[in-house]
Amino acid sequence: MKPAKMKAAAAAALFTVGIALVSASDTQAAAARCGGASWYALTSKTASGERMNASRLTAAHRSLKFGTKVQVTNKRNGKSVVVRINDRGPFIRGRVLDLSKAAASQIGMVRSGTASVCYQVINS
Repeated sequence: MKPAKMKAAAAAALFTVGIALVSASDTQAAAARCGGASWYALTSKTASGERMNASRLTAAHRSLKFGTKVQVTNKRNGKSVVVRINDRGPFIRGRVLDLSKAAASQIGMVRSGTASVCYQVINS
């Protein structure tokens, strides 16, 4: 093979690998993340500066940007709710979200206090 053709073939191969890597990372970003969730109903200020309101569909997450909408699904019963991230937490190992009481109620986890959930970012 001539050097020019080798360069073209190598470039095409790198381009294909690059596309595959971007596609894989896009798929991972859209993939659901799972873990434990709990709920809380305090009236103190949240990390975003707004007052916690237990009747709103909100949640705490360790690193997602404030205002991010997340769909949360209870793995036990399949019920889902869309919440807005407005606080930081949870700070207990194995937990991925702290939900407001209203959000916890919609997915049937108020009585138990905790649930195994999966969540997916809808927008950020």
